[in-house]
Amino acid sequence: MKVTAVVPRYGAEVIGGCESAVRELSEWLVKDTEVEVEILTTTASDSTTWAEHYAPGTTEEAGVTVHRFPVTSGRAPDCDTRGAPLLARAKHLTVAEQRHWLELQGPVAPALVDAVAGTDADVVAIHPYLFWPDVAAYDAARVPVVFHPYAHDEAPLRLPLFAPLFEESAGLVFQMGAERRLCERRFAIAARRALTLGLGVVAAPGDASEAAAAVGLDGRPYLLCIGRVDDGKGTRLLFDWFAAYKERRPGPLALVYAGQVVHELPAHPDVIVTGLVTEPVKWGLLRGTVALVSPSANESFSLVVLEAWVSGVPVVVNGRCAVTREHCERSGGGLWFDGYAQFEAVVDRLAADDDLRVALAQRGAAYVDRSYRWPTIARRYEAFLESCAG
Repeated sequence: MKVTAVVPRYGAEVIGGCESAVRELSEWLVKDTEVEVEILTTTASDSTTWAEHYAPGTTEEAGVTVHRFPVTSGRAPDCDTRGAPLLARAKHLTVAEQRHWLELQGPVAPALVDAVAGTDADVVAIHPYLFWPDVAAYDAARVPVVFHPYAHDEAPLRLPLFAPLFEESAGLVFQMGAERRLCERRFAIAARRALTLGLGVVAAPGDASEAAAAVGLDGRPYLLCIGRVDDGKGTRLLFDWFAAYKERRPGPLALVYAGQVVHELPAHPDVIVTGLVTEPVKWGLLRGTVALVSPSANESFSLVVLEAWVSGVPVVVNGRCAVTREHCERSGGGLWFDGYAQFEAVVDRLAADDDLRVALAQRGAAYVDRSYRWPTIARRYEAFLESCAG
């Protein structure tokens, strides 16, 4: 069978949870199942502007056919300012107001939508719920739609414009049980065909000592935060609490941020911001850290949490994030915080107790082995696609 996947941006250079999920799932489908995959996406790589990065046209990437289409309207520079008053009354907006918000957010790409209407695929898979191409692709699809929301508890989820994608698609694919329960509270989907899938994890090479030297750690113990350095991801909250922790607990412990910098952090002698790093450096940093810290309150899966466990380290997550907390509760492989006092207590425990760190990491790794390994996930998804196409 053939699936056409729609995603606003796609590529090995694209950093993002949804985008990485689509790419890895697509590559495993073509490698280990009978599913043919084509991607319909834009020429953008940066969701803050949707500026052109790739050339329009068709390429083959790791066995996946990728069609990229130009963006006629990107993210408005004042999108947040103009969009906030609209989202404040999300449930009560007119259809025109909702579509105006979508256009502010972008990326508007009419040729991509034309390609959806003309696809010869058995199923169109739409990822995620938040952007203009996804709503437009749903309206244009002429074959069954499988919808991957990647939903968080946030204001846009309350926009009625998204209801048809949830309530009328042939199938829904969720990353975690917490995401599925959230969507069931918001939309009439309890009786819809649905799959809670997640992603597979495969460890990659990376030496801890070499990675530490590459980012200038000089033998210091450190906490690690991987992903966009973005206020919306909780990275400033983590910085503020770590700075307060170091005032109360002077010592060698450092905090390393590894990822694209969207919002600059203040200078601090115990904080290292690396920017984007190579995969070997990322995996080396994971293997050498005291713990991975995920400060985001809004995640739909958080692959890096699982990567930490297969690297042999525990995780610390924001207790307000239902998804990452569910990972920790189900696995017994991590701790969480709901405020500064808990953050301090958790860091104290992990920094002082080697046996605890090892035990948490082992439980997390066992959880990954039980639930999140390729190619089992790819084959489960193949069966679900066939049921939706039928």
